Amino acid sequence: MVPPTGPAASWPSNWASAKTLCIGSGARRVCDPTAWERYLASNDPDFERKAADIIGLYLHPPQRAAVFCVDEKSAIQALDRLDPVLPMTPGRAERHGFEYYRHGTLSLYAALDVKTGKVHGKTAARHTSDEFVAFLQQVISQCKRNQEIHIILDNLSAHKTAKVEEFLQQHPNVELHFTPTYSSWLNQVEIWFARIEREVIARGIFTSVKDLARKLMRYIHAYSASAKPFFWKYTNVNRRITC
Repeated sequence: MVPPTGPAASWPSNWASAKTLCIGSGARRVCDPTAWERYLASNDPDFERKAADIIGLYLHPPQRAAVFCVDEKSAIQALDRLDPVLPMTPGRAERHGFEYYRHGTLSLYAALDVKTGKVHGKTAARHTSDEFVAFLQQVISQCKRNQEIHIILDNLSAHKTAKVEEFLQQHPNVELHFTPTYSSWLNQVEIWFARIEREVIARGIFTSVKDLARKLMRYIHAYSASAKPFFWKYTNVNRRITC
């Protein structure tokens, strides 16, 4: 498809109604010149080793070891909508009022147990290394004494501070496994965070920060009561890696 000429960065929306035909994979297909998606490729030179390490923990974890996927969602807004949500009806989408009152924000820490699918969560007013270490203490307190523990997490700076190193020295049975750069999708807890975003946060009405924290924890308890582990399947058999 020919790119737009002149100072414009994209084709005008009225031109998009006249869809163009593009050539792709040897077949003609319809393209919308105004449609676009984001992508992000990892530039980690050690991508394959780190990815294999994490996938190995999912597929073949060490015997009697606990494996957790840990992450945090920061700056969750406690939005109190001034107008009621109008439900979806035939021919009309669900509608939200434009105005809202913002009571404040909080952070949510979550640890997904890879074996059971259950989630342990904690809310915090701030997103700091101290809060992160305190959450790790809560997570390992659920495990047996001196049990081998593996924690999968991303490369956030709060995960690599001196206080985290001190925590690891105090708990030699705990090992951290960092995802490759720009590859937090390898962390299964991100799947769960997408669910709580859709099912609680995006459409929620929260009368205070305390109300937001209560509803988040209520969801976590309800979710864990019937949780199941995630199993990834790669359906493109032509690109499977065989040993």
